[in-house]
Amino acid sequence: MKQKIYIAVALALLLAVVLFMAWDMFYNKSASEANPYEFDMKALRSGDTLAVMYHEVAHFTPALASIHGIAVDKNDRICVCGETGVEIFNSQGKKEAGFPLSGTATCIHVDEKGLIYLGMQDHLEIYDMTGKQVAKWKSWGEKTVITSIATMSGEVYLADAGNRVVLRCDRSGNLLKKIGEKDPARGIPGFVVPSPYFDLGIGNMGELWVVNPGRHLFEKYDPDGNISATWGISSMSMEGFCGCCNPSNFAMFRDGSFVTSEKAIERIKVYGPGGEFKYVVAGPESFIEGTKGIDLAVDSKDRIIVLDPEKKQVRIFVLKTSSK
Repeated sequence: MKQKIYIAVALALLLAVVLFMAWDMFYNKSASEANPYEFDMKALRSGDTLAVMYHEVAHFTPALASIHGIAVDKNDRICVCGETGVEIFNSQGKKEAGFPLSGTATCIHVDEKGLIYLGMQDHLEIYDMTGKQVAKWKSWGEKTVITSIATMSGEVYLADAGNRVVLRCDRSGNLLKKIGEKDPARGIPGFVVPSPYFDLGIGNMGELWVVNPGRHLFEKYDPDGNISATWGISSMSMEGFCGCCNPSNFAMFRDGSFVTSEKAIERIKVYGPGGEFKYVVAGPESFIEGTKGIDLAVDSKDRIIVLDPEKKQVRIFVLKTSSK
C-alpha cells in the first residue's frame, strides 16, 4: 500500500514540474526570451570607452583598391601594401611614391636599409623604395600563407599561418630553422592558428615575439626555437583576449611595450613590456562592425599608425596627454 502511495506522490510531483516548465516556456515571456548563455556582443563592444587614453589626430586614404599591411621605416615614412601595389607616404600622410605589383601583398616590412619585404601568399618579394625588385624568393608550398615578416641580425623571420610555423631564413631565402613546431619535450605547445591572423615582431632587446592566436598568448623565442617567456590571458575582459584567434596583429614601442589589435571585438590596446594591461587606444565604437586585419605600426615619436581595411584609411593615434 505504501509503495503505491509513494508512486502516486512521485507522479504528482513530476506532473507539477512538467506543468510549471510548460507555463514558463509558453506564458512567461520575459523568462523565455532571456538567454543566460547569450554571448552579449553589444555589452562587450560598449565596455571599453572609459579606458581610452588615445585620440586620433589624422587619417588619410591610400589609392589602392584594398589595403592589407602597413610598416614604418627609420625615417617615419609610412608604407602601405595591398591589392596590386605599394604606396609610400611621409609622416604626415602625403604620398611620396608608389609602385605596382603583379599580385596582392598581404603583409609588409621595411628593414634598416630601406628594403621593402612583401608577403605574396606563398613567397616573398623584396623591393627598394623606387619599386625596383631586388629579389623574389621561391614558393614555400601551396599550403603556405605568409602573414608577417621581420628582420634581425641579417636574418628574416616569416610567419606562415598555413603551416603554423615561423620560418627563420638568411637574406637569400635559405631556410635556417623552423620555429614553433609542437615539441612537448622542449615545452613548445605548437601554434594554434584557426584563421590567417598570425603575427610576429622583434623586441627592443632583439628578441623574437610571436602571437599564438588560438591560445591568446605572446611567446618569446630565441633563434634556436626555445621559448623563454610568455604572457597573455584568455578572457572577455578588457585586459584579456578572446575569440578564435586574438590578438590578430601587434607592434612594439621602443621601450618594449606592445600595441595589439583584435577582431570580433574590434579594439586596440597597449600593454607594458611584461604584458601588463595599460590603455585602450581605440574601442569598437571607432570601427565598422566586423572589421578584421587591423594592422599596426609605431613610429619614432611613439605614434600608433593603424591600418583600417574597412574604412580604407591609415589612421594616426597619440596619447591624449601628448602634444606630438
